[in-house]
Amino acid sequence: MSTASHEASSAIDVPYRLAWRAAGVRIGAHQGKMEGAGGLFKDHELLVRARDPRRIDLRVSLRDPFGNLYAKRFSQRSAITVYALVDLSASMGFLGQARIIDVATDLCAALAGSARRIGDTFGLIGANRRIVPTCFWPATASRGAEAEMLTNLRAFDPAEQGELGDSAEGLVDAAAIIAGRRKLVFLISDFLMPEGTIEAIFEALAGHDVIPIVLRDPRELEDLPRYGLVSFADLETGRRRLYAMRPALRAALIADDAERSKRLRSLAMRYGRPPFEIVGKIDWDRFGAYLMGEVG
Repeated sequence: MSTASHEASSAIDVPYRLAWRAAGVRIGAHQGKMEGAGGLFKDHELLVRARDPRRIDLRVSLRDPFGNLYAKRFSQRSAITVYALVDLSASMGFLGQARIIDVATDLCAALAGSARRIGDTFGLIGANRRIVPTCFWPATASRGAEAEMLTNLRAFDPAEQGELGDSAEGLVDAAAIIAGRRKLVFLISDFLMPEGTIEAIFEALAGHDVIPIVLRDPRELEDLPRYGLVSFADLETGRRRLYAMRPALRAALIADDAERSKRLRSLAMRYGRPPFEIVGKIDWDRFGAYLMGEVG
């Protein structure tokens, strides 16, 4: 089952567009900062500076009243490094219409396959209070490593990690590991953590292009009954509380959730992109449109 799910998800092409020029030296699919033999036209330069007579542009040179020769310059298309930083705190073990960790794995499978096909490298770091060793994979283009990475992530049970599962602070350490040249980072979480922790994670990732992905399940709030006894489990602490549900309480819970989403969006926008929310199954068309800047 898991292998088939990996293969199905990794076959999905997820487009992602950069608003910045890649600084990598490996040839890839993105606009780069370096000059190269092909790619997109950049500008013209005096031949004495460009020093490459193969790219002389006669039309532009003939228009120069001073008789200077001009050569075309091109931006080399470059590859980038893509990382998925996955929250593995206990709340990510929520089981509703599907296991949230399975949704996260399907998303990572599609991202890894898409990155590999266009020449980018993909890495994954999962963390709860600490970085989880079995879910830590440096960026690679190896299909074999990709399959093992996804198998380990899907097999991980966030709800069975004891006190290590009460926090996602290890994502700050994960950000330190990938510091350096700018990367595209997918931050995957339910974001059910203190606002200070969320801000610390965003701050640690400030040098990268961060795409926050919020994973939710319809049964968390939307499917709550209007009346009846409802038992809520705090997966981070393991405590349970019994509520007598009524319309006013249901409305208050939904309003609190909407306010938390609003604060998350405001915080994420301070560091770059608005979050993308996945409720239940992944809508791949909508996700692709979001990555291409067509929906916010």
